[in-house]
Amino acid sequence: MKKPFFTIIVVSYNAGDRLIKTVQSIEKQTFKDYRVLIKDGMSTDGSIDELKKTFDVGMAKEDIEKKITLLESCDNGIYHAMNIATGFLSDKIRQERAKEEDGQIKILHAGEEPSYVFFLNCGDYFRNENVLKDVHHIIMARNLKEGTTLPAIYYGDIFDSSTGTKVSSNPKIDDHACYRNVPSHQACFYDERLIYRNPFDLSYKVRADYEQFLRCFYKEKAETVYMPVVIADYEGGGFSDQNKKISEEERRQIIKMYLPASKVRKYDLLRLLTLSHVRTALASNRVTASAYNGIKNAIYALKGRKDNKE
Repeated sequence: MKKPFFTIIVVSYNAGDRLIKTVQSIEKQTFKDYRVLIKDGMSTDGSIDELKKTFDVGMAKEDIEKKITLLESCDNGIYHAMNIATGFLSDKIRQERAKEEDGQIKILHAGEEPSYVFFLNCGDYFRNENVLKDVHHIIMARNLKEGTTLPAIYYGDIFDSSTGTKVSSNPKIDDHACYRNVPSHQACFYDERLIYRNPFDLSYKVRADYEQFLRCFYKEKAETVYMPVVIADYEGGGFSDQNKKISEEERRQIIKMYLPASKVRKYDLLRLLTLSHVRTALASNRVTASAYNGIKNAIYALKGRKDNKE
């Protein structure tokens, strides 16, 4: 089985026509070296029947060679579903490598380019048909220039459909960025080795993706590479937005695992002095979001140019 450059995981449950639209945004990509794994939680709304009618879909237990593969099983929420999907892919790769190497199981051959895992939620779409082509070009150009295939997270920007504005990601990931401003998972392409070694911690109901990012950054020493590309149209109003109190409680628990208490106190104070709650309200309001994100985007652009000069 040839390993594709990108693996795109879509988790669904009673997603209606949003599932079809999300997969259509993938199929429109001009770069075709990808596979799609749809992990469905046993939907009852007919969306999977419609998926099979619309696309050439292979079943996970029968035909993994198809461009689009469907894995159906019960799960306990989105992060559990993502873990099932990545675990399934890891097992398949291990099985293939075991056959190729007389039982020596490896995820990556020496000198081989890694592939990248991307999570695209139902209701989220690639911003345009050239996203994967642009990301592939950036990754290959950097690997050629740097001469490295160390595990990395490549990330870009997103477009928030709920406010109609582009949301830029922090161009440099450091302690301050990790405290609060890590890129959303709809903006991140993870080296497969990071994903397979670092499943989501299911003790976190809302911020497991945040903890996984920090674990890869601090524990795995993953490189983080910003790309000036708008990756996806983000639907907004997701689980974290609907559970803001739990989200904040989990964020506080998580950051204390990775930053010393003195630094957390420093950033807490800075957050208070800069009126974080007001900025959050401005960013989430459709009337004020454009102006707020315009200023934020300009600041990040200046920061990115400064970092590049250094």
